[in-house]
Amino acid sequence: MVPKFMMANGALVRVLIHTGVTKYLSFKAVDGSYVFNKSKIHKVPSTDMEALKSPLMGLFEKRRAGKFFLYVQDYKENDPSTHKGYDLTKMTTKELISKYGLDDNTIDFIGHAVALHKDDNYLTEPAIDTVKRMKLYAESVARFQGGSPYIYPLYGLGELPQGFARLSAVYGGTYMLNKPECTVKFDDEGKVCGVTSEGETAKCKKVVCDPSYVPDKVRKVGKVFRAIAIMSHPIPNTAESHSVQIIIPQKQLGRKSDMYVFCCSYSHNVASKGKFIAFVSAQAESENPETELKPGIDLLGPVDELFIDTYDRYEPANDPSSDNCFISTSYDATTHFESTVMDVLSLYTKITGKMVDLSVDLSAASAAEDDF
Repeated sequence: MVPKFMMANGALVRVLIHTGVTKYLSFKAVDGSYVFNKSKIHKVPSTDMEALKSPLMGLFEKRRAGKFFLYVQDYKENDPSTHKGYDLTKMTTKELISKYGLDDNTIDFIGHAVALHKDDNYLTEPAIDTVKRMKLYAESVARFQGGSPYIYPLYGLGELPQGFARLSAVYGGTYMLNKPECTVKFDDEGKVCGVTSEGETAKCKKVVCDPSYVPDKVRKVGKVFRAIAIMSHPIPNTAESHSVQIIIPQKQLGRKSDMYVFCCSYSHNVASKGKFIAFVSAQAESENPETELKPGIDLLGPVDELFIDTYDRYEPANDPSSDNCFISTSYDATTHFESTVMDVLSLYTKITGKMVDLSVDLSAASAAEDDF
């Protein structure tokens, strides 16, 4: 119920290739990536050529933006000749962008819809992070020559745990499904010793779980509002796209963080023929989800059914080295997997003491018809 797209060149795809789970999954490219600007939806330009065509900017601004995109495309961290004398580990994003004289509107869509920052804090942070994020976006778009940098599994995200379950079985892992009211048990020293459900206890030395299993070891850090809409048409003004992401930068709505719209349809085998499913999500900034999500819901056009829900967000407050309980952070409002995968990779490092090497051959996972 918290759908997210994957960057075609992003960390999750690398994890899936690294683990071999890709052989159990089929993917399809996502049709479009859009940004909301001055009450309209626009396609997100990701290269210097697209910047020149984009109605998001005036003629002179396009040339300046094109030069900035070229700098980012050519930038190589290990090749100082591509740095133009800028040290991006010390220079802030704001300082780098000011060298190209870009206006606030352009900065807004670059920061939020290309670099995928959730708020404006990135402007005062080192520019290297934003440049890397922009490169990832452009490389992901180039990967499938599609209208967006995203891919999504056929039959939806439920295929991911299924793929990992199959892989786990190959290595002797056991899955127990549909176990109600699981309780994590701790011994006298406060270390994890098992998980109990329906009077049976599975003994273990370590537990990896989400915050709902150990409410006394997490702290609430906010909430996310989500609206789920079932529709009989694609989102208007997105070129009839069957799958699409729209980012509404915080400034456009006078918010403190961005709002996200996600849409997929029967073309990804996640809805019945002719039906589209859209999600609008945002970090809660009030107590009223209907009012807060309205700008995103208004973009959807006529809706057959609408469901609105509030999800509390938690993060771990324990010390896993003393209790062997490794807890993930709740899903945020973003409609892509980048922040979630970073959380999973840091859990892996805490559990094993090792880093995952994600330098994989991405071409190994490309096959016909956008599927791999």
